[in-house]
Amino acid sequence: MIYQRSSQLFAEAEKVIPGGVNSPVRAFRAVGGTPIFVKSAKGAYLYDEDGNRLIDYINSWGPMVLGHAYEPVVEAVIEKAKLGTSFGMPTELETQIASLAVSMVPNIDKIRFVNSGTEACMSAVRLARGFTKRDKIIKFAGCYHGHSDSFLIQAGSGAVTFGTPNSPGVTSGTAKDTLLASYNDLENVNTLIKANKNEIAAIIVEPVAGNMGCIPPAKGFLEGLRELCTANGILLIFDEVMTGFRLARGGVQELFNINADIVCFGKVIGGGLPVGAFAAREEIMNFLAPLGPVYQAGTLSGNPLAMAAGLAMLQALDNDREIFKRLEEKTAYLGAGIERVLKANNVVFTINSVGSMISVHFDANPVNDFKSAGAGDNETFKKFFHGLVAEGVYIAPSAYETWFITDALTYEDLDFTINAIDKVSKTF
Repeated sequence: MIYQRSSQLFAEAEKVIPGGVNSPVRAFRAVGGTPIFVKSAKGAYLYDEDGNRLIDYINSWGPMVLGHAYEPVVEAVIEKAKLGTSFGMPTELETQIASLAVSMVPNIDKIRFVNSGTEACMSAVRLARGFTKRDKIIKFAGCYHGHSDSFLIQAGSGAVTFGTPNSPGVTSGTAKDTLLASYNDLENVNTLIKANKNEIAAIIVEPVAGNMGCIPPAKGFLEGLRELCTANGILLIFDEVMTGFRLARGGVQELFNINADIVCFGKVIGGGLPVGAFAAREEIMNFLAPLGPVYQAGTLSGNPLAMAAGLAMLQALDNDREIFKRLEEKTAYLGAGIERVLKANNVVFTINSVGSMISVHFDANPVNDFKSAGAGDNETFKKFFHGLVAEGVYIAPSAYETWFITDALTYEDLDFTINAIDKVSKTF
């Protein structure tokens, strides 16, 4: 494929944007080469500035469950834009989408909209601290909850060691209140709780991890977290920014029948526009201002364009009760095809998937946490990524990201992808 225009655009971008991108993973540092600049997208396809068509498996990192430029969403945004793009005042739309979201998701009474998944997770933690009157939180290595200071922490030496910042600008004072645990390791979590008795406000977790590849929760892991939180007065926060309204109508709470105390949303809930939300039972949500003492605000929160897009998306998902079954079937078909061709070409690999999330790890061992995700063969992944791009298939430019399946993908697209992987894997 030719990327002359993308290369030119990247060179221009580097002059005025740090690293030439507005989000680091887009810079292709993990895989090498020049970022691809997108001109348009429709359905399951991206069209870049050089006129190449790519089958898309990142789908804007998750929200395009129904495909790019989904007509009802586009129409809703256009019609709403004609009436004004931002008011900083309440609109009926906010209540409509809030009511629909609450009806779709189990165990929530109220929801508040913000502008991103980062904001949602940041606000959820503040609310948990205010509600419990405790300061510390537990997060899991490899789970990404946005770039708020509390979340940019890496593990210290030992299970009970306080975290240390892994980004300049995050203070040690902030870091000391974030405890790091290993994903899928209940014993590790329990040790942290015992060592910090009555000090932990919340445990925040991606109930199905998507930021170290797709990593499912081990049997009993989420149930164990629920039990530990209940027994110790800790709030359990599910970061469903990726999984909410994607893995099931009611997200992971519905999929695994496990109740969280606070749930964070993003991606899908905005139909592709910048939006996030957090939700909980009434007792917790009423701690938010103006009803309670925990302050949270945003000029663009509940923006009418995002609300219009989100309402159209949620209505489509709510009305099509077969969509999640179709997505799961397409993911299973793709996974089986990838397994078949990689085995035929003697490639060492592991495939993880849940619902419409899937990832390929170039390691024979099970991938169930951040450490095992990091054991994969990165050099093989780089060849895999660039080989697929050359064949017209786009996956995340990082071995630590899940793929997202969209309903717009046809089985012909899936077969094309499997054949492309077959061709590329012969070159390893």
